Amino acid sequence: MDARDSAASPPDTGTGGPPSPGRPGIRWPAVLAGAGVGLVVLIVVATTRAVLDRRVSDFDESGWTLPLFVILVAGYFAAGWVGQRRAAVLGTPDAPFTHGTLAGIGAFVAWIPLRILIWLVRDERRGLVSGDDAALRPGQVFGGLVIAAGVGLLGGFLASRAGRARRSADPEAPAGSGPVVEA
Repeated sequence: MDARDSAASPPDTGTGGPPSPGRPGIRWPAVLAGAGVGLVVLIVVATTRAVLDRRVSDFDESGWTLPLFVILVAGYFAAGWVGQRRAAVLGTPDAPFTHGTLAGIGAFVAWIPLRILIWLVRDERRGLVSGDDAALRPGQVFGGLVIAAGVGLLGGFLASRAGRARRSADPEAPAGSGPVVEA
């Protein structure tokens, strides 16, 4: 690549349009779709946790913590999977790590304002980011971002592998297509 190529071709603006030749772009509608799926799972897990916290006498010591965490991780995985599958349908099957990671992070980042709203409504008499029992501890936020990014990346990667295996089995199938149903 020389100076003429970079000056002649405009940079990818990330609008969801066609990417520059030879360089995969980010399909933002795909990332938003994946983040939306992940956010729905996060909302379900948080709602279930709040209900169980009210019903179970010692929730932190109960057996519910691990299953809820596994479902939460599955939500980040689903965000990455859906983000990559949608990107493949939109014509960019070559960026699974990007779409999966951004979808996982997007689900987590979209959850933070909802968590703040819950904190405001419940008036738990504890600090938002400070104090002994803060609602959003900085370490937890960082850990959540790392988990969301890593598991979303894994979901995007495995979605890409599944799509690639399906395309190699049926070369006529378009990129990102699901099972073909004949009428």
